[in-house]
Amino acid sequence: MPRTVLLRDWLNGQLASRAPEPGRDHEFALEPASADASFRRYFRVTLPDASTRIVMDAPPEHEDCRPFLKVAGLFRAAGVHVPEVYAHDLEQGFLLLSDLGKTMYLDVLDAATAPQLYRQANAALVDIQRASQPGVLPDYDRALLSRELDLFPDWYVARHLGVTLNEAQRATLRSVFEKILVSNLAQPKVFVHRDYHSRNLMVCGDTYPANPGIIDFQDAVHGPITYDLVSLYRDAYIDWEEAEELDYVIRYWELARTAGLPVHPDFDDFYRDYEWMGAQRQIKVLGIFARLCHRDGKAGYVNDMPRVLAYLRRTCERYLDLRPLARLLDQLEERPVGVGYTF
Repeated sequence: MPRTVLLRDWLNGQLASRAPEPGRDHEFALEPASADASFRRYFRVTLPDASTRIVMDAPPEHEDCRPFLKVAGLFRAAGVHVPEVYAHDLEQGFLLLSDLGKTMYLDVLDAATAPQLYRQANAALVDIQRASQPGVLPDYDRALLSRELDLFPDWYVARHLGVTLNEAQRATLRSVFEKILVSNLAQPKVFVHRDYHSRNLMVCGDTYPANPGIIDFQDAVHGPITYDLVSLYRDAYIDWEEAEELDYVIRYWELARTAGLPVHPDFDDFYRDYEWMGAQRQIKVLGIFARLCHRDGKAGYVNDMPRVLAYLRRTCERYLDLRPLARLLDQLEERPVGVGYTF
């Protein structure tokens, strides 16, 4: 039986049980709510009174709803705004959720709105991190970070660019990846959303904690403290001049220090950790976007690769230990080798 039929039958049962006259079929309209870089699908349910819900369709052979439920509970306990879970069916892979609306941060971010929106996003991130506990979520450990880095040679270089690396180039990647991992793993650990960016933050009001609404957190882990921050401010879907980015990052750092989070007491050192964490994420994202295009037929992500590459190149040019990766990017893109300042 098609999943859409199963979903409608399940949803009808859930809504009917909550109707004024339980047991009767409940009228509703169903429409796609959002795209996702996975097998999950989201639909918006509109009821006769014009109220709405979200239903998640997560095929159990591909997705597991239990992490979503667990992280939703953890984040809600931290005081941030996540969808309320009205009902779930783990065997079929269906969840009925509250609707956080249609307006993503990405839809409204500009020079005028960014200060307030990012101030609220920083506040939510600090609250999540303050609630962190070891042993509750999976560790963002060397093995997982390494698997993510390996997406770059496998999918971006080999599949997307069609390039076979020679031994010297493979050695360069191994050496740079190791230095990135050492930096990443030395950071203090907190709860990490893992995709804390403008498409997963919803505009739900004018004040915190109603705003932002936070979604797509089911892959959360316990890992480096700068990971979500660099996801937010080196976003694959929107960018800022570095002076603006610095201002937002400094404001987070000051808030985190006040909250007693284990951020580096020297901002320059903190920013270095932030940039090196960004290098790991950008390398990973290039691999993921290539895989989404070539394996999953989601070619739209290719349009965002240049922004991600620009972030990565800027960081690699800035730090001497990462310069070999910048030169490898030159070779892969057949660009002339430049000269610049390093640290």
